Amino acid sequence: MFSFRTTPLIEQPDLVLRGGRLGLLCNQAAWHPEYGEYLFETLYKKGLLKRVFMPEHGLFGELQDQVKLDKTDAYNNLEYNECEFVSLYGTGEESLSARADKLADIDALIIELQDVGSRYYTFNSTILNLFKTLKKENINLPVYLIDRINPAGRQVEGTMLRKEYESFIGIEGLLHRHGLTIGETAYLLYNEINAKFPLHIISYNAQSISREMLPWSISPSPNIPGLFTCHFYSGQCLWEGTNVSEGRGTTRPFEVFGAPFMESLIKYNNENKYLNWNDSAHPIHDPAVFIRWTKFIPVFHKYTSEVCFGFQLHPVPGVQYHALAHNLRIMNFVRTNCSDFAFREGRYEAGNDRTAIELLLGDSVLIDYVNDKHNWDDVKEHMKVEEQKWIRKAKRFMLYEEQLFRCK
Repeated sequence: MFSFRTTPLIEQPDLVLRGGRLGLLCNQAAWHPEYGEYLFETLYKKGLLKRVFMPEHGLFGELQDQVKLDKTDAYNNLEYNECEFVSLYGTGEESLSARADKLADIDALIIELQDVGSRYYTFNSTILNLFKTLKKENINLPVYLIDRINPAGRQVEGTMLRKEYESFIGIEGLLHRHGLTIGETAYLLYNEINAKFPLHIISYNAQSISREMLPWSISPSPNIPGLFTCHFYSGQCLWEGTNVSEGRGTTRPFEVFGAPFMESLIKYNNENKYLNWNDSAHPIHDPAVFIRWTKFIPVFHKYTSEVCFGFQLHPVPGVQYHALAHNLRIMNFVRTNCSDFAFREGRYEAGNDRTAIELLLGDSVLIDYVNDKHNWDDVKEHMKVEEQKWIRKAKRFMLYEEQLFRCK
């Protein structure tokens, strides 16, 4: 059973929300200005909250990328008696999901998370794994998801992930930049696995937070700091599969990128007769952004305390920007012109023999392109066809009037 609701969660008439034992999957984004408190505080004061589940980065976004939280002692000072805190980003049995017994003894599960619009983000994988557990264990648990505006908008980019590249950073069939809200994505995943438990999506228009606060006001994670980050993320996240810093450890992750060895590019424009990095004939030129060369020193992650030569991207107001297409070209440029460039050898998750860049790209045509085995015109056409297919597929699950669109 599925329903789409247009009144706030607190005003829903369902008896289970008024007197049941509730579980809540949320993080710091579940703060509501009309109450001046987090949703877990509101539910606890009503005597309803039994368990709080937390995604990657912890309850307050205090943990960096891929840091496992196996102990929840850090939340004991909240003094929520008889309320259990459970990390869904630990190691072992509960990683990215919850054990069946943690779901079987509650009467309803509420989800409130802010997605960023790209399939690399683990929140959708966490939701899918919860849905799979409910289906597999035949737990008829009502799920209420408070929807949020997609800060990356309705634009779509890239290709649908192939099954052989599925991992916790990519669900089969999802586009790189999918254009859906987290509620619409959950609705799609619910249908994909043919789930039967009740799923209720609370419209983002019903929540005052959508009217009173912008969707990036509370950062969904430590490395999504600002207004433009989500618009760059679908392209800039690819650097995670290489030895180039994606800007983690700076105040502008996924907007700045670089590496110590990229200093060799400093003579490139003079040697190749380009006016500057924004010359319209330059291999990495894009009319939707200004490219500013810079230097930065990360305080953690890749190249800690080392000077990196690199660039910062600045959007041109009002111009559509295909972040994935642009960064594929930039990556090809860096690979061609920097002898020390390399793809990362490590794996994202145990038991998966794909490299990080393969899991991020999730498509053999794009993988071949970054390995210099495909020309750019073929890649552009491939992405165009995939984006058109995705728009047709996703249309069935859209809950709002604003339509998906391609960057042409």
